[in-house]
Amino acid sequence: MEIKAEITGIKYTPLLCRVLEEVPIKNFSDILSKKANFILRIDKTNKIAISWWVSPKRTRSYPYARVYDTLNFSGKKVTIIPIFKDEGKEGDRDFLQWDTISLMSLLGVYVIISYYIEAEPSKRYANKITNQKFDITQIKKEINKLLNYQSDALHWNLEQIDNAGKLGKKALLSYKKLSKKLNITMRSEDAAKKKIDILQQNKEIFRKASRDLAQKAQIRESKIVQPKEFLSGEKAILTIKNYLGGFYYFTADEARIKCNKIFLIEGKHSCHSLLPSLEDIKDGLIKMVLFTNLKNVTIDNKTYKPMPTLKLSSSKGFKYKKLNSRQKEIVNLLKKEAKINNFIIEYS
Repeated sequence: MEIKAEITGIKYTPLLCRVLEEVPIKNFSDILSKKANFILRIDKTNKIAISWWVSPKRTRSYPYARVYDTLNFSGKKVTIIPIFKDEGKEGDRDFLQWDTISLMSLLGVYVIISYYIEAEPSKRYANKITNQKFDITQIKKEINKLLNYQSDALHWNLEQIDNAGKLGKKALLSYKKLSKKLNITMRSEDAAKKKIDILQQNKEIFRKASRDLAQKAQIRESKIVQPKEFLSGEKAILTIKNYLGGFYYFTADEARIKCNKIFLIEGKHSCHSLLPSLEDIKDGLIKMVLFTNLKNVTIDNKTYKPMPTLKLSSSKGFKYKKLNSRQKEIVNLLKKEAKINNFIIEYS
């Protein structure tokens, strides 16, 4: 099933955001390695909400959940994403994609693209590094620029893309130094250079390359059957167009048509608990932010009314009475969030 839709703006009220710790800028370096998100106090009048991604790949370490927790902050929301992350020859390597930047722009989140300059050898693998740390000086410079920046997240993020090539080269040089310092072999430098050359040329080429990869990933994901999610409908390809003509490529875990309605379902499953983890739920809620703001939803040029749905399932079966007090609190808040933002919750 191929679904097309548009988004002209985002309106959403999150209720499950955790209370973020407020941290003075003098403690920024220390807290960044310990907290996934927090409020950074620059001075007496300036504060920003910070989250950061361990890897540019959105399937690692729940980056959506980290961003979600900052959405109810009234000031500027910032997320720090590495241009790419190389874990060494025996680890993974992931590169930043245009669609990640696009999604953050849709959510009104300012992106700071950065890179890692410190790491430690893995204790389990000979050619793998761990505990990577950002270039704090570079991030602080971007934060200072952002304090006086008057335009919206989209325009800021486009400017970040303009500098992506230079940052990619800095990242590559940094990994060279780490490889020599730690005596650890990194992944292919030539392959990384090709990616960085695309970034260096201009954002249109980067946009096209990222779109091509996103579309391929979208098609792959739409063909993957995931029994763990306890889904019964058909997977769907969802292509969203924004008001500037940009495209975002997603999949719906499940899509069901009933009369003139299309149920767009994001599934989260737990094998060992009566309820999926809070991080999983928040990850799913980012999709609800998108799905609840869809306009002009069509399949083969026929218009449908979108019915955004978050489906929570458990191998043990969902039983509200058997939930602990914390799980009941989560479910009750989730019901309120669903009511306010007009999406459906299904349990199984």
